[in-house]
Amino acid sequence: MSQTGEAHGGSTFYQAGRDVTVRAAPVVPVMESLVAGSWVRRVPLVPGSFVGRTGELARLAAAVAPGGRAVVVAVHGLGGVGKSTLAARFASHAERFAPVWWITADSPAALDTGLADLAVALAPGTAELTLEQRVELAVRWLASHDGWLLVLDNVTGPADAAALLERVRTGTVLITSRHAGGWTAASTVAVDVLPPAEATQLLTRLVRDRWPDADLADASRLCEELGRLPLAIEQAGAYLSQTRITPTAFLDLLRRYPARMFTATAEGGDAQRTAARVWHVTLDRLADTPSAGDLLRRLAWYAPDDIPRHLLGDDPDVVHALGRLAAYSMITLTADAISVHRLVQAVTRTPDPDDPHRRPDDITAARDATADVFAGALGGTEPDLPADWPAFRMVLSHAQALLDHTDLDTPALCFLANQLGWYLKGQGDTTSAIALLTRAVHGCEHVHGPDHTATLITRNNLAGAYDSLGDLERSVALYEATLADRERLLGPDHPDTLRSRNNLACTYESMGDLERAIPLYEATLADRERVLGFAHPDTLSSRNNLGYAYESAGDLDRALPLYESTLADQYRVLGRDHPDTLRSRNNLAHASWSAGDRDRAISLQQAALADAERVLGPDHPTTRTIRANLEVLVEDHR
Repeated sequence: MSQTGEAHGGSTFYQAGRDVTVRAAPVVPVMESLVAGSWVRRVPLVPGSFVGRTGELARLAAAVAPGGRAVVVAVHGLGGVGKSTLAARFASHAERFAPVWWITADSPAALDTGLADLAVALAPGTAELTLEQRVELAVRWLASHDGWLLVLDNVTGPADAAALLERVRTGTVLITSRHAGGWTAASTVAVDVLPPAEATQLLTRLVRDRWPDADLADASRLCEELGRLPLAIEQAGAYLSQTRITPTAFLDLLRRYPARMFTATAEGGDAQRTAARVWHVTLDRLADTPSAGDLLRRLAWYAPDDIPRHLLGDDPDVVHALGRLAAYSMITLTADAISVHRLVQAVTRTPDPDDPHRRPDDITAARDATADVFAGALGGTEPDLPADWPAFRMVLSHAQALLDHTDLDTPALCFLANQLGWYLKGQGDTTSAIALLTRAVHGCEHVHGPDHTATLITRNNLAGAYDSLGDLERSVALYEATLADRERLLGPDHPDTLRSRNNLACTYESMGDLERAIPLYEATLADRERVLGFAHPDTLSSRNNLGYAYESAGDLDRALPLYESTLADQYRVLGRDHPDTLRSRNNLAHASWSAGDRDRAISLQQAALADAERVLGPDHPTTRTIRANLEVLVEDHR
């Protein structure tokens, strides 16, 4: 305070001038001796819709049970799977901890801010200090006390929490992160999607709170379509409540307008937490691994589970990208296989020109690259040969998923539809075979034109599938049209033309029209012997089929010698285990029975059944036919 003086009669009077405030330096508390008050607590509210998670909560409780040195638990999982909600539910019931402090730690700056806030909560006078000073005081308090619980929510990766964990050696730190690995000296708790019943319960609770009489008949189906991901279910529930539409209607919208529905939120909802935006953030963090985005776009076209790793190659960039995607919980990785959440796939393959991770051209390129991989895996295979079935089984579910997720036609997609359709027809799944072969026919007509060789092959195969189903009128119509086109385009002696004639004769026989079947079989056999030779597999097939027609006509004198000579040649040319050989042995056994040689018939059939079970498997249609025939023979022999 400054003063001025004025003299009066020898005395000096002083009067006040302007006041000057002198700010005292803030008192820095001794954090090591500071006791936290019961009011020091910050935990977000747990939604009233919280369901289940008893197993995860039990694992958390077990992980934080030890005392002494710091207990670090990392809760990891896919974005939107409910890690933060689980942590909040655990923290809100963690009575044995004091204080309990929650920090949104999705960046180093956010972590520092949360620690600074803790310092102020512990010692309000520290509010006057700089951010750096408050952070230091909070860390000093944590390092010198125990019994507390610190939640670091949404940590990007282990490096972001490393400096804090190096200094803090007491208390309990609970971390949530999409990053699955690298949490040194930490227990980990993986959080997966909700079980089916709990997912349906969550959706039901969310909708019923605002729409008590809602029709939720398709709630479980909607939850499955959303992959039982809590974030997606929460968004769908809010949307259903606001718009007053049923799960059935939502599913229809999702099918017709995926790009819109994957980013849809209800009024007042958090648009930044829609599934598409949540994973956008993760892919931004993987920007230093460009192949990660490309790989995820390719994986989006597979079935969600059991994706063979070797189909993606073993290039170092691929291996590195897979590792990083797994680290951020975008995929689940084992030594041999990959799994991807179905909603991650759905979002990833839905084009969005405004999202650099989902540009339409990139998604199309990923789809075509995936189709080429599957086509390459089936290149040179024959759907009827057991030796090639492992390749079909490996690709089947993934190629079907690819075909289901696009209605466009390309040469590779047409090839896949045909190969898989014919394979499934041979395995007895005729309905699926017809659907795939119908698509192959339409696709080839669109891509190649009606007269292309590939188009004619698919039409021939579709006719065969209709024959297997028993729809003989459609089968005959397709076979006759295909035969006419092949004779016109390829000539009467082309192997494909001869195949059409053989197949048409088979369907005539199935219809019981032996008057047309037998002459056509005889003419086709003669032409195949002339064009292909006596030992060609197609020629042997014609001889077997003609024998069957003779037997059907009751002419065993011609059927039996033809069966026996055909079987002898098939043993020599195709081998004992070839499916055609097994079928011929079955036919010879049946004809032997009809001729009265019952002991030979049963012996042949028993041997054929043993080989069919070994080669084809016990449930293959040919095996079932042979077994059924043997049972009839044995029963009649008693």
